[in-house]
Amino acid sequence: MIGKLKGVIDSCAEDHVIVDVGGVGYQVHCSRRTLQALPAPPAPVVLLIETYVREDQIKLFGFRNDVEREWFRLLQMVQGVGARVALAVLGTLSPAELANAIALRDRAMVARTPGVGPKVAERIVTELKDKAPAFATVDPGVVDVAGSVDDSSGPGPVRDAVSALLNLGYAQQQATSAVAQVIGRAGAGAGTAQIIRLALKELAK
Repeated sequence: MIGKLKGVIDSCAEDHVIVDVGGVGYQVHCSRRTLQALPAPPAPVVLLIETYVREDQIKLFGFRNDVEREWFRLLQMVQGVGARVALAVLGTLSPAELANAIALRDRAMVARTPGVGPKVAERIVTELKDKAPAFATVDPGVVDVAGSVDDSSGPGPVRDAVSALLNLGYAQQQATSAVAQVIGRAGAGAGTAQIIRLALKELAK
């Protein structure tokens, strides 16, 4: 199996690049982000490769680093997500953005991907929620608040406060971050009205 290619970019297309290695041209499918980051041909390039072998074809998928390749693998663990959708997600969100979206249960962020509807986005943030903390850059307290919002057994005031901020037009990450900061100072016993009032102050800074 091919795990890495080091060669020269021969040409680029909308969804793949041809890498010339010793006179042999390899067609490597990449995410939009990866393709945009590659130098214009002809230029030297090194790509990590995921090789897929089917009865009728062999496909190579290329990545700039191990983290991107690992997310490509993880995404395909989700029901209904194949290689094409996984590449589309990675073409829309960076690995860090994807990890943060999953950690914060931000379905809307994932659903920005062309071809990914609300149901698939829901499965991605739900089925990969235990994988994201290792890659996420958000504060653990924010992740805890996001988990409370998703968990019906979590503190009602926290859920209600985040919901109120979302209804006011704030993004999921803004709302959960502000509420997490409030809970960190005021404690878990704070009431809904108090959390909302203090969170609005945080958001106004």
